[in-house]
Amino acid sequence: MNKIVWNKKALKEVQNFPDTIKKELGYLLFKLQKGESLAMPHSKPMPSVGKGCYELRVKGEDGAYRVFYILKIEHGIIVFHAFKKKTQKTPLKDIELGKKNLKDML
Repeated sequence: MNKIVWNKKALKEVQNFPDTIKKELGYLLFKLQKGESLAMPHSKPMPSVGKGCYELRVKGEDGAYRVFYILKIEHGIIVFHAFKKKTQKTPLKDIELGKKNLKDML
């Protein structure tokens, strides 16, 4: 089973998500740990963040929640950014912050 390596800020953000969102994200991350592939609507490639990067997508009653991750064989699943989305398009600030967090972790 793949391990999950968390960015501390991303983990703190996820811990503040509503319980239903945390439960769904946990289930999706568990599927990734078991080696399952996820596709839309649960996971989407994010080449604008980096090569091999994806976002987990969970919709709640109060909005959309996103978690950026990358699968690295030697490290497992790296979760490097999490946020609540308020618009249809992913904000540029979250893309840039995701890039920075990923670079810092690698």
